[in-house]
Amino acid sequence: MHLFAQTASADASSEIAALPLRPASQVMQLSRLGSFHQSRLSFMRTLVRRMMRENWKIHSPVFDLDGEGYGTVIYEVQAKHGVYSFVLFSHYLDPENRNDRVIANQWDLTMALCEGRVDAAQVEFLRNNVPKQEAGRVDSRVFVLSRANRSGRTFEYVVDELSQGRQPNIDVIAEVGYLYRTTAAYGSGKLGMADWEKVRTKYQDFARPFAAEMFTCFMLRHFSFQHADYLAAKRAPNTAVTLDDNIKRYFGIGNSTGLGMAPFLINHPLLINQWIQQRETALARVIMAGDQGIELEMIERLKVAATRVIQHLGEIVTGDERQNTSNANTRAELKVLSSWLADQGANMVSGGYSWAELVAYAETNWRVETQEVINTMLIELYPELVDDLEDQMDVSEEQHLVPQMPVADLMALIEDKYDWALAIDFTRPEAQGSFWYRSEEKMEPRLGQTHVDLGMDKQMPLAIGRMVRECYDQLCDFSDQNLNQNVAHFILSNPAQSGIVSRIQTMGSALYGDIRENLVHSDVLPIHLLRCKLSFFGVSKFDPRSRLWVRNTMFQGAPLVSDFGKPFFDDWQFPIKPTTGVSD
Repeated sequence: MHLFAQTASADASSEIAALPLRPASQVMQLSRLGSFHQSRLSFMRTLVRRMMRENWKIHSPVFDLDGEGYGTVIYEVQAKHGVYSFVLFSHYLDPENRNDRVIANQWDLTMALCEGRVDAAQVEFLRNNVPKQEAGRVDSRVFVLSRANRSGRTFEYVVDELSQGRQPNIDVIAEVGYLYRTTAAYGSGKLGMADWEKVRTKYQDFARPFAAEMFTCFMLRHFSFQHADYLAAKRAPNTAVTLDDNIKRYFGIGNSTGLGMAPFLINHPLLINQWIQQRETALARVIMAGDQGIELEMIERLKVAATRVIQHLGEIVTGDERQNTSNANTRAELKVLSSWLADQGANMVSGGYSWAELVAYAETNWRVETQEVINTMLIELYPELVDDLEDQMDVSEEQHLVPQMPVADLMALIEDKYDWALAIDFTRPEAQGSFWYRSEEKMEPRLGQTHVDLGMDKQMPLAIGRMVRECYDQLCDFSDQNLNQNVAHFILSNPAQSGIVSRIQTMGSALYGDIRENLVHSDVLPIHLLRCKLSFFGVSKFDPRSRLWVRNTMFQGAPLVSDFGKPFFDDWQFPIKPTTGVSD
């Protein structure tokens, strides 16, 4: 490991140049991005490690619920660098008004994560606005605004079992995996909240991307356990029991993610480049470590991990046949890997086998989904080579025009970095069969059919490949008529191209960032965009409901608040059913 001790202190760009990073032509394919899983660098994982390492203190000075579980709860959070308040309102929700779509306007729970301690006046202000969500307004003392609904299949079942003195059956829980599901977590300045710059610079505990949003979901999970225990005790004080800790850890928080998340990956190319570059750096470090020899212990750990993933994928309940087929095929290929590791482990050590050979074999013989699971498992084996990258997941999203660049150089840059866009034939009807727009009702992104749906005149500028193609064609015409001109002259003649030119010039020095796909093709699968971003959040158990939205589970298998400060091994990736705490 001496090589990496030196590398870790060297200039980041020097390390990047020395590492065997995969090319963007391989990584930035939409189907591969949609095969990513959570890793040690995912935001839920890094948040949990921080809370556990720093032993955050969380208690509830206010737990004011009535006999039906409705009322106000305030948690006070003592983190390493500050104090925060998590304010939650539990409401009665008429079953007829229960709706998990973004158009909903009533929920079982509404929540706000705030700076400092809240006084009575601020709580009253929040009470008048937080339950309204988008229809209300908050101030810059609030980081995150969120809401959640009970799971219709598990919440009442769990409360009923606890009230009768029984632990819920783990097989019933596994079908859903959560007591509450969140339908949104707003931050970064929306609705009057603190913007990202304030959070990043003033509140170090939440200075990583989406840390505050992930913490909000973690606290929702914590409340869900307390809520179930509270209601069971109220209903049957003489017989009720509390949820077993092993079952609590298996519970997560449900989430449904739709097209609203997709444009983020297109509109933040530098940030996405940073996320993927750090993930690829982690993988490359691990592969290089394997070049120095693989110990039998590592092979045994990989075999255990493969067995866990096989079980995890087998426990996913989804009605999507494509996902079921994918899970089954990945399990079959991982079983081959597991058997091979069991039979050849000792020979691999003595024969000088490397992780690079395993990765190459997978790329040649197995599906993309299996390849990316293997990459994720390899990253897990070497926390000492990976975890320092968790502080390098943020970057300033700024694009700059370089007016003095010669037009010929810009054309060469497009030919080099955007060859994938130039290879698309946009004259074919299906190549422009879709368009992105925002709904008038909620201003949420939607995907329309070209020449079928209204709104093409207001389409969102997400067709990067087509925009590059149009820019390149205009550059060719301009260059033929204006020799030896620079970008400034081109923009003066074609002002509508300034935005895409800035993007091209900025991303020219990025290893990753732009997704190499025609995002307006009639058959585009936006669900891959969602899967990619969700993998960096750290979710698991993907359950596609269509090509446009997916259900998933957050923090399933994660430690509890009561675990903070205790010995901790970060091994809750790919959650599986617990073997203890299960009733007969």
